[in-house]
Amino acid sequence: MTLVEIENVTRRFGGLLAVDAVTTKVEAGELVGLIGPNGAGKTTLFNLISGFTTLTAGSVRFKGEAIDGLKPHVIAARGMSRTFQNLRVFPNMSVFDNVSVGAVGKMGLSAGRAIVGGARRSQAISRATWQALERVGLTEVAGELAANLSYGKRKYLEIARALAMRPDFLILDEPAAGLNDSETAELARFIRSLNADGLAVMLVEHDMNLVMSICSRVVVLASGRKIADAAPDVVRADPAVLEAYLGVEE
Repeated sequence: MTLVEIENVTRRFGGLLAVDAVTTKVEAGELVGLIGPNGAGKTTLFNLISGFTTLTAGSVRFKGEAIDGLKPHVIAARGMSRTFQNLRVFPNMSVFDNVSVGAVGKMGLSAGRAIVGGARRSQAISRATWQALERVGLTEVAGELAANLSYGKRKYLEIARALAMRPDFLILDEPAAGLNDSETAELARFIRSLNADGLAVMLVEHDMNLVMSICSRVVVLASGRKIADAAPDVVRADPAVLEAYLGVEE
C-alpha cells in the first residue's frame, strides 16, 4: 500500500527555487533514504511533507488523503511524526515529560486539555510514554532533566517523542549527525529494528555508509530537483549522482 504520495512538490522562497517539482512515494513498511549535497532541498522537502512549510505547487497525500495546507499537529495526529536536524528537546523538563508531549500530540490535544482530561486519558498518555521510552532504552533516566543527557541520548529522546505518537510514518532528519562511529552503527541497528516492526521510515543523512546499508531505496536531490530514485546499488553507479554528490567523496 502506498503510504505517502509526493507529486510535483515545489517550493519557492522569493526568487529561490528550493524544491523543484519533486515526485516520489513511500510504501507502507518501506525504509527510504533522502540524500544530496548541502542546499539540495532535503530538509525543505521534509518540511513540506510534514506541514511545517507550505507548498508553492504540487500535492502531498498521506494514507490516500490530501494533507496540503494542514497544520503540522493535524498531520502528526494522523500518523506522521518526525525529528529535526537541530534537536528540539525541552532541557528543563524531565525525559518522561519530553516524551509525553508526543503522546499528547497523538490525541490532537493541547497540554492543558490533556491535564484535565481525566484518569483514563492520563493513563493512555503515560502508557504510550513508557512504551516509547522502553523502545529507545531510556526508562532508567525517565526522571532526569533532558539537559543532563548526553548528546547521543538526546538523539534517542527526540526519537522517543516521535514514537510516542505511535506513527505509521517516521521522518528522521540527520539522525546520525554528531555521533561517533560506534554510536552510528548502533543507530543503524535501531532504525532497522523500527522498520522490521513495520514502521515506514524516511531519513535524511550525510553518512552514506548508513544510508546505503539500511535503506531499500534512495532518493537523490540536487539543486532542488530529483536526479535519482532507486535501490542503493543503482544509485551508487548513477553518473548524475556521482557528479552531484557521491563523486565528491570518492
